[in-house]
Amino acid sequence: MKLHYLQHVEFENLSGIQKWADKRKIKISYTKFYQSHEFPDINNIDLLIILGGPMSVNEDRKYKWLKEEKKYIEKAIQNNKKVFGICLGAQLIADVLGSRAYKNKYKEIGWFPVFRKNVDLSQTAIKNFPDELIAFHWHGDTFDTPKDAVCFAESEACSNQGFIYNNNILALQFHIESTLKSINSLIKNCKNELTKDKFVQNEKEILISSKKFLLHANRLLFDILDNVINEKMIIY
Repeated sequence: MKLHYLQHVEFENLSGIQKWADKRKIKISYTKFYQSHEFPDINNIDLLIILGGPMSVNEDRKYKWLKEEKKYIEKAIQNNKKVFGICLGAQLIADVLGSRAYKNKYKEIGWFPVFRKNVDLSQTAIKNFPDELIAFHWHGDTFDTPKDAVCFAESEACSNQGFIYNNNILALQFHIESTLKSINSLIKNCKNELTKDKFVQNEKEILISSKKFLLHANRLLFDILDNVINEKMIIY
């Protein structure tokens, strides 16, 4: 299994995915857009992971590499690679599949419940997704569910929290890869976003909740990724 990941900013990295990959001895390569815009041959990867970031998928003029990134994601999908997008990564997948990414009604920052929708996930990599998950969020944008994709989760603040598409694509608006270190890094670099709002926790609330809920989120991450490499990605 060869994993390649796309990283948009230095302070949003693989985090818990790195721990999982190290334990499973997964081969890792990367494209870090703040350093380089080079991509490997699509035939040399099995799993593409697209991480989060503070930019919008619609800021192609500001971030010139976004067009290149979207083309690479499209190529991965066309070549039937396994693709897993988180937050901005999920929005990019939605955009590539012809859907819309845009400002959500609310910013959602902190630990809030995500609810599983009434869809059959029994033959998918997320078959163990719980009815309710207290998940970590840090986003102001959202996406419409692409045509032929299945939206499987929602929250009070955001109706599209995740979708599955075809037999190989998973997109999550929320973060199950976060660690205490990565959350502290987000707070340090994006503290200006912690304004008083209905679905925005303050720094203290975020860190207290992190100690309660991180372990369960990371266990779910490991379970999903184990299913991915065991050829049980998405069969829908």
